[in-house]
Amino acid sequence: MTNVISPQPFEDHPDTRSRTRLRKTLRKKRQSLSVEEQQVAAEQLALNLLRHPDLYRARHVAIYLPNDGEIDPRVYAHIARKRGIRFYLPVLHPVHHGRLVFSHYTDDTVLTANRFGIPEPPFRKGLRRPPWALDAVLFPLVGFDEFGGRLGMGGGFYDRTFAFTRVRPRLAPKLIGLAHECQKVSELPLEPWDIPLHGVVTDRKRYRVKVKHSL
Repeated sequence: MTNVISPQPFEDHPDTRSRTRLRKTLRKKRQSLSVEEQQVAAEQLALNLLRHPDLYRARHVAIYLPNDGEIDPRVYAHIARKRGIRFYLPVLHPVHHGRLVFSHYTDDTVLTANRFGIPEPPFRKGLRRPPWALDAVLFPLVGFDEFGGRLGMGGGFYDRTFAFTRVRPRLAPKLIGLAHECQKVSELPLEPWDIPLHGVVTDRKRYRVKVKHSL
């Protein structure tokens, strides 16, 4: 495997930049990675996910198709399918706007671009699985910190879809964000509706959520 050194994590304090400006900065970081760096990152991510204790017994796992420089989970999915894991892709719900449902995904699944230009399985023909019935959800991040804070693209789809985890935590799948190591920040400015993560996996490390202590 080619040894490629990723850019260093972006360090910043939540009070010095808005979420919008921080999102723009971190997106540029991941977009700047070369094709070779992205491939190496995907391979290293796969190794870290295959060793992840929260995924040992998982049988129904949601992933995503990479876009905008996002780290690629497909190397992991290709290997993990041999272990009997079934994978699902997020699909925009046509009735409950702003929410996601998850459809079974294989190499033969026919995909159609949604209104954001992101390929997804057909809603009506796909074998759907509700969010609470997933064992784990691996989703892309724009930024993250070690306290479970995350920064997404700003659409709020995952927050609305998994809002039930606040009141019914026993039904919650493991929510694991995926990112390049260079997308890590010291601390994120959070909003009340942000759903926290159980952990983050990058091309370099696996992060467990740390308890944030008040000063």
